[in-house]
Amino acid sequence: MVGARVITVFGATGAQGGGLVRAILDDPESGFSVRAVTRDPGSDRARELARLGAEVVRADLDDEATLGPVLEGAYGAYLVTNFWEHMSAEREKRQAASLARATGHAGVQHAIWSTLEDTRECVPLDDDRMPTLQGSYKVPHFDAKAEADHFFPEAGAPTTFLRTTFYWENLYSTFAPQRGEDGVLRLVFPMGDSPLSGIAVDDIGRTALAVFKRGTDLIGATVGIAGEHLPVADIAAALTDVVGEPVRYAPMEPDAFRALGFPAADEIGNMFQYYAECADRFTHARDLAAIRALNPSLQDFATWLAGHREAFRSL
Repeated sequence: MVGARVITVFGATGAQGGGLVRAILDDPESGFSVRAVTRDPGSDRARELARLGAEVVRADLDDEATLGPVLEGAYGAYLVTNFWEHMSAEREKRQAASLARATGHAGVQHAIWSTLEDTRECVPLDDDRMPTLQGSYKVPHFDAKAEADHFFPEAGAPTTFLRTTFYWENLYSTFAPQRGEDGVLRLVFPMGDSPLSGIAVDDIGRTALAVFKRGTDLIGATVGIAGEHLPVADIAAALTDVVGEPVRYAPMEPDAFRALGFPAADEIGNMFQYYAECADRFTHARDLAAIRALNPSLQDFATWLAGHREAFRSL
């Protein structure tokens, strides 16, 4: 788009970055164009973004020298790291520091840093309700991002801090209902009766675009987002209607969940326990009316589910 302001989107072939790329490409009146950053411009996803109209460029968060060129001349930048690629809090902080320096040096006018709460403000390190991980964290992929927040203003990057949450899309992938030996589908979460805050990845992108459209209004602000706060039992009931057979919520004690032994079971068990035991502060930080004022098309769970029925057909 001639004259459009460029937004550089890191993680463009992933969930959050991809959501923002789609939001920009779907809104030709936004005044923005998109520069999609990936480590592999030759991948199928990257080629599809190029076909749709994105400028696809290469950079690597572990190679700071590659970051400056993809930010050059950009009005805005969406900055996101992927803890799950390496599961190291220290590496995630190093990547964030590199992003902050490169963004500040490039003179970007508005950055959005995708971050999360510091769980230790609710569950201190000496609290034995959950184990301490990687030496000094309760939920490393939360806490490392929170520790990295200060890098951005210190580097001179004008930044909005966007706090995300659980993706609804996880419900047909990583955290899909599992069929037990009795043949019944179960959602296994260690959350008791507490609500799970969830959001569609497309709504992360649309809300981020709305933040960019606001200009400088939200620079320095922390914006917490979700689509709905819903008890897992209600999620299971809604899935029952879509799948066409019973889906039961199977609450599990956090210690039992951590003992399941799959990769990152401790991390994920701690995360869900944090969601449950710190639910009031987590949900209050995500005011649905305020989020909908930014993104009027914000989907609640039922709306999102109606558009994703096919994804659950193979359960």
